[in-house]
Amino acid sequence: MAVQKLILDDFLDVHDYGLVGIHCSIEDYRLAYFLNKYLNINLTRNHKDVDFNNQVYYPIFEWFDENKLITWNLVSNICKVDSETLETSESLFDSPQTTTKTHYLIPEYRKVNYFLKITEEDISQTKLKLILNKILNIPQIVTAYNLVPEDLKSKNNLIFY
Repeated sequence: MAVQKLILDDFLDVHDYGLVGIHCSIEDYRLAYFLNKYLNINLTRNHKDVDFNNQVYYPIFEWFDENKLITWNLVSNICKVDSETLETSESLFDSPQTTTKTHYLIPEYRKVNYFLKITEEDISQTKLKLILNKILNIPQIVTAYNLVPEDLKSKNNLIFY
């Protein structure tokens, strides 16, 4: 009997998307509104956030363009989790301490607030530059730039669903 081997690298080709890092201080729903307006797309909030181990949740907005077969994802890079611990001390009362821990979807880009992932079969650099120029015209955005997905150490965090 012949042994058949299935190589998963053929199926996990993650090179079919463009990635834009966005620096801004506005809320995710406002950024989605401005991206919809300037890029003429229709991002909507998903009912389920991107979660890791049911502890850290990243809000995600998505739109699938059926005419051009392009999937647009806007995901936050930052998730802050509050945890409350009781601090025992030598005093008469115990005081609860709240600590905030910050988690990053892509830890090597800690300064990036949001990622815009554009999934298309063969996305060209010229198309990414046009999208980037439109994003940079939004007054609320400090800066934005294209990222090379192959260079990311944690690129598996950008696989949604």
